[in-house]
This record gives sequence, C-alpha cells and structure tokens, in this order.
Amino acid sequence: MVESVDSPSELLQGAASRRTLLVAGALAPAAALTGAGPEPEAGGLRAISMATHIHGPFSEGKASFEAHLAQARKNKVDVVWWTDHDFRVAAHDHRQAVHFTGAGEPDGIMAFGWTKKLDGKMAGDRVEFVDEPRSPYDQKPALRLSADGGPGTLWYAAKAWNDTYNACIADTTLSIDVRPEEKGGTLLLQVDLSHHPARKGRSAGVYVLRYRIGGTGSPKYKADGITGYVDLPAAPGQWSTITLWLTQDVQKLWPDLVAGDNALRNLKLGVTAKEKEKVSYVVDRLLFVRSRRRGQAGEDLRAEVLAAYAREYADVVQYRAYEVSLVRHLNWYGGDQTMPAFTSPPVRDNDPGRTAAMVDFLHGHGGLVCWNHPLDVEKKESLATLMRERRMLGTDLVEIGRKEWAELLWAFDVAARHALFCTAIGGSDDHDGVDWTAADEPYLTYVWAASTTRADLLAALKKGAAWWVNAAKYRGSLDLRVGGKPAMGAAIVSSAAVQVECSATSLPSGAKLEIVTGRADRDGDSPSVSTAVASAGKKTVTVRPDTYVRTQVRLADRVVAASNPVWVLTQAPPTGIPADRRRTP
Repeated sequence: MVESVDSPSELLQGAASRRTLLVAGALAPAAALTGAGPEPEAGGLRAISMATHIHGPFSEGKASFEAHLAQARKNKVDVVWWTDHDFRVAAHDHRQAVHFTGAGEPDGIMAFGWTKKLDGKMAGDRVEFVDEPRSPYDQKPALRLSADGGPGTLWYAAKAWNDTYNACIADTTLSIDVRPEEKGGTLLLQVDLSHHPARKGRSAGVYVLRYRIGGTGSPKYKADGITGYVDLPAAPGQWSTITLWLTQDVQKLWPDLVAGDNALRNLKLGVTAKEKEKVSYVVDRLLFVRSRRRGQAGEDLRAEVLAAYAREYADVVQYRAYEVSLVRHLNWYGGDQTMPAFTSPPVRDNDPGRTAAMVDFLHGHGGLVCWNHPLDVEKKESLATLMRERRMLGTDLVEIGRKEWAELLWAFDVAARHALFCTAIGGSDDHDGVDWTAADEPYLTYVWAASTTRADLLAALKKGAAWWVNAAKYRGSLDLRVGGKPAMGAAIVSSAAVQVECSATSLPSGAKLEIVTGRADRDGDSPSVSTAVASAGKKTVTVRPDTYVRTQVRLADRVVAASNPVWVLTQAPPTGIPADRRRTP
C-alpha cells in the first residue's frame, strides 16, 4: 500500500496508467503530498491550525476533497486530516446488485428499497414488478416504469440501509439491463455526485449526472453548468445491457474536474415523455461494480485521488487518516494505516471493551487514536465514569470541542481531576464541504509545533500542546508557560506551588480569557474547579500542588476556545506520567 508519510514520494507510482488518469481528470498531479510547511522561527514553535475530522467522497456525505480544500484555503487552515470512514473506503458490505424483486429487497438488516416520486404531470403513471419480460441474465422479476403521457417524470428513488450503495465513483461502474417497450419516451438514470466550489464559470454546488437512455445513434455528452447529460441508445423490443462509466463520463463532461473526486448518491430511475407520448421501459439487474476496494486497494485509490490536488492546493498540507467506525468512533492519525477487520454486516458495536481492543490494535500499528464525539451514546455523567474507570479507553486524544462543549468540558475536567493525560481537541465532522464556519460544528484544533511535518504534529498532539477553537468566533492563540517555556499539556511533580503564565491573543470585542483551576486529587466523580478572568488576555497564576490549570475564551454565553491543562502534582499517579509531558519545576 501507499503509506501516509511526511513526504510520500511513492504516492503517484504508476500514475501514468489510464485508470489513474481517469481518477484524476485533467489536473496535473504533483510528485507527492508534501508535509512540509513554512520554516518556524529559529528554535521556536508556531501555532498551526488543523481540521482534524473531515470526510470526503469516500464517506457517505456530499463533500468532495476539492470543496474542503477550498474551505481550508479560504479559512487559512494549515493542515487537513482526511478521516473517511474505514469500512466505506473499502466499500465493505456495500450493495453490489439490485434485482428488482419488489419495492424493498431485504438482505438481513441491509435492506434496499425504492420510493415513487412524480415531477410534473404524467397520465396513467404505473410502477409494476413483473415476472415477464425479465432479463436473460437474471431469473428474478423485473421493474416496469410506464406512463401514457407527459410532460413530466416518473421517478423511482433508491435508498439503502446505512447508505451502503453510496461510494466514491473513482473505481465504480454501473450496469443495468434495459428493454424499451415503446418507441417514445426516455428512461432516466440519475445520480448526485459531490459538492464542488465555483470553477471555470460554473457555480458552486452538487454536480448531477443524468443518463438519458433510448432511441438510436451514438452516445452524446452535454454539460449544462453543474448538470451533465449523457445520451445512450437502446433499441426497442429487446434487452440491452447499458454500462455507465462514471469517471470517464465526468471527465468528458467537465474536463477540468478531478473526476474521481465524487461520491455516488441519490440514485434515481425514471421515465419521461412528451405530452400525449407513451413511454414504457422494463429494467432489471442493476450492478455496482467496484474494481479496487479489496484489502488495502481502497486506500491506495483514495491516495491517488488526493494526489491530484497536491499542486493546485500546495498551500494546504494534507494527511490521510481514518475514522474507524464499527466500534465507538475513533480517528486514527499516523501509523501504517492497516485497515482493521470488518464485521458483517457493518454494524457499530458500542461495547467499551471492543473499542479499547480496537485502540490497542491501532496503537500496534503506530500513530495516535482519538475518541470521537464521545457523547453520542453517553450522558456527561456516564461519560466521566467511563473515562475514569476505563482510563479514556486507552485513547490519546478526545474530541471536546464539539457542539456539546459544555457537557464535554465538564467530563474533561473530571478526567483532568484524575490526572488522565488525554489531549482535548476540536472536530467538525464535516461531510459537506460547503461552508466550514457556517456549519453546526465549526471547530478546529491548533497545536504548538515546530513544523507541519506529520511527526511534529503528532508529537504536539501527544504531549497536549493543543487547544481547540470555534473557528466562526475565534482564531487566536492560547498559551501556558512555566518559567517562560511552553508547558501546555505538561505535568510537573512538585511539592511547591508553580507560577503559570496564561495568555490569549486576538481576543474579539466582548471576549474574555478565563482561567480555570481545578483540583487534581484523583478523587471524586465531578469537577472541582474555580474560574477567574484575566484582564487584557494575560495573567500569571499560582498553581498549588495537586491542582491543574487550563484556559478558555468566553464570548457572550459560550466558550469559543479551550486549552489543555498544566498539572502540578505532589507525586506521579500510579500509572505514571508520559515522558513527553513530564517537566521539572
């Protein structure tokens, strides 16, 4: 496989192959995804902004990689970690065939179904599942869509359990058996692709690919803004197998797009006819053919799509990561990106023990593991208990900068009281790529690091030199120093009090820096904290033994940024202090 490393020169090996060119489209790929950013100040650290929870077309939403990269550039974000769902990158247990046996096709819990929709007016519109005629290649019933006149469109919209026909189109073709029963009218097969920013005079939005099947002649292509039309012949009175080459067709319609940077979503079948025109089509055996998903092949495919943007978005550092999704969701940063085993069907198991075992597996393959949106199956009290009793499930990081920030900070303060050294970060979980700062969760993570190499970023995250921000409200830097040296995330073993210098830059009007001091007595099931306000965004505080201090920026009624703590402990906890966090007084 191609690993995500600081400077993966192998990333585009074989990029001249026809398959890769179809994935990439017209953009000329650079030699590699680069991890090197601007040089830091001599001997110093700098504040580096990161989007740490971002989904592209290999997940189930409408985002393209391009849309997110445009948002990163617009919002001056230095680094994007691509965290597509692991089992979706592999298209594990995704739908491979539809046989049109009825409006629903159960497959255990993994059902596939159709919903009738009507655009405009169609006289005598009918949806029927028939035993004859049926495809010679399928021994099950077929679907007849028919109407006695238009104008309008009779649609049959697809829906799969857990969106398991959605998948990136980079290696995907569709095929369907079609039999026109009338000379008039047209069979439609339409898919939504992904959202892309404005480009080459086209508006921003979700691209749509519509196939119009019927009649005679040669295939024709027409792009009307962000809607593309492909006309394909199908002779009446006989069965034809129609193959839809999605990436090739996108490339022909919009040569400037990275063709593989699109999802397959909102599939619909339909028939349309002019006024007083009859239309009738029988369809059967719809196949989803994905040629590059077994083993690590899906990850190599994702790397190729991303590599097509390395030159155009050279100002945004990109690293591939995963959201491991069949346990409590975990983001995995770094490591060798070996995919874990998947259960069938791909049902999430929230058992804490299974999640902890997965964390152990991921650690065995290197890198850091983050506990994502930890309140999705807990209340704050039960979350705090789980954090204490299961020691953060073994994770290195935890998403505290989310929409439930108040409850999450409460639970995090319980963990800090028990000297659990797990780094709080922020995550947006963005699947759309439309407007990061207008989204429900516009959260970013900052670290103090020497560079944007993967190793430096992971080291900063691991030792807690990080803070999270609500990017729509605040983009300044938080800092905690002891003796003039960076100390955010550090634990100091001392029987004497320690002076900690707290600061925040670029406070907006009405914002205030709050100093949160809490007991670190490794006792209790709730926080024990007090809060003071730092005038002018700066304050030196005395931190007594068995106490921690962290900072947060409050604007109106909400916290819009929060740092990781500094602990002062009379002795190390029984599990010790990680070497990269331990400081001398």
